[in-house]
Amino acid sequence: MSSATAIGRAGRGPDDGGDPIEQATEQWLRERPDLDPAPMAVYGRIARIFMLQRKAQASVHEPLGLTHAAFDMLANLRRSGAPHRKTATSLAQSSMISTGGVTFRMDGLEAAGLIRRVRDDNDRRVVYAELTDEGRAVIDRAIEAHLEMEHELLAGLTPRERQTLVKLLGKVESSLVQHEANRSP
Repeated sequence: MSSATAIGRAGRGPDDGGDPIEQATEQWLRERPDLDPAPMAVYGRIARIFMLQRKAQASVHEPLGLTHAAFDMLANLRRSGAPHRKTATSLAQSSMISTGGVTFRMDGLEAAGLIRRVRDDNDRRVVYAELTDEGRAVIDRAIEAHLEMEHELLAGLTPRERQTLVKLLGKVESSLVQHEANRSP
């Protein structure tokens, strides 16, 4: 069995009638036996997991009136600790989005009463996004439901398998970061 087939079979469910990742890698092996499609199995699996996790996440967040972006922003503020405030630049850095994207999200969250903008006492040019009491209550409910959902999604793995997976995904991420660094002039 090739490494691509072994990787593909690892994700097959008992009753699903066929795994699209495995099927794709097997088709490439058949059509181009001179190539090793194993990386496609890895990244295909990651993409599929991301898609399924986002769908589950939406089912938890939407009843609370939150989009993924709103949840991300509120969670970022909540986990920062009291007084649960950050500048747009700080939010962008810790969310890996642009300050423009943060400003757009801040507008919507402020209109919903979940955050407020607060000017710095020492430098009026500095503006913070700060959780309101309502925003804190919403994100506290949302994070409880979110983590419960994520635990359910990982129920098929033992705690040790979860730890191993986290380490392996960290290695994949490091490999990607190194690849990008090597490409930069």
